Amino acid sequence: MTQRAYYNSDELTMRTQVLDCSPDHDGKFRVTLTATLFHPQGGGQLADQGTIAGVKVGRVIQEGDKVIHIAEQEVAVGEALIEVSPEVRMLHARLHSAGHLISGVVEQMGWYATKGHHWPGEGRVVFEPRGNPQPLTAEGVEQAVNQLIADDVPRHLTETDGMRSVCFGDLPMHSCGGTHVGSAGQVGPIRILKLKEKKGQLSIQYDLES
Repeated sequence: MTQRAYYNSDELTMRTQVLDCSPDHDGKFRVTLTATLFHPQGGGQLADQGTIAGVKVGRVIQEGDKVIHIAEQEVAVGEALIEVSPEVRMLHARLHSAGHLISGVVEQMGWYATKGHHWPGEGRVVFEPRGNPQPLTAEGVEQAVNQLIADDVPRHLTETDGMRSVCFGDLPMHSCGGTHVGSAGQVGPIRILKLKEKKGQLSIQYDLES
C-alpha cells in the first residue's frame, strides 16, 4: 500500500523510499514508493508530473492500493528525493477546485453532483436533481462562483474512517481524493461555457479564465 502524502500535505518535495523499480513494456520503468506526493490519474483529474531521484515521471497510475510511477529511466531502490512539477500541480488543482466550487454553489440550488471531469480544456460537472431543483443560468452560476473566488474563501479538509472530504468556505463537503488549492482565490476567475439539461441531468461545462 502506497501512503498518499498529498492527502494531508501541499508540499511538492519530500524524501521517501523506492520499494521497487521494474521494466515496463514500452522501455520505461514502473516505480513504487512507500509514500508519494504524486496524484495518480483518476477521480476526474490528470496525474501529477515530476521527478524521482532526478528521473522524469510523466505518468502516474493507480493499481489497487498502490500508486505506480512511470519513470523514463531506472531508479535505484532505496531513499530518494521526489519532486512534483509545481506548474502541472497548480493547473490541475485549480481546475479541480473550480469543479468543487461549481458543485457547492449548484448543490445549494437543489442539484447534486454525480460526476466531475477536470482536465484542461474539458472541465465538466454533471448533476442530478434532489428535492426541488431551482432553475439555473450560466451567468448566475458563474457570478456566484467568481464571488467566492474574489472572497478567497478557505479550503477545508476532513478525514473520517479513511474517507477524505473537501469543501471551500461554507459550501457542502464532498468526498474527494484529488488535489486542491489552499483557498478559492488561487483558482482565479472561471467561465461557465455551457449549461445543458437533458434527460433529468444537468451538465455544466467550465474553464479557467486564464
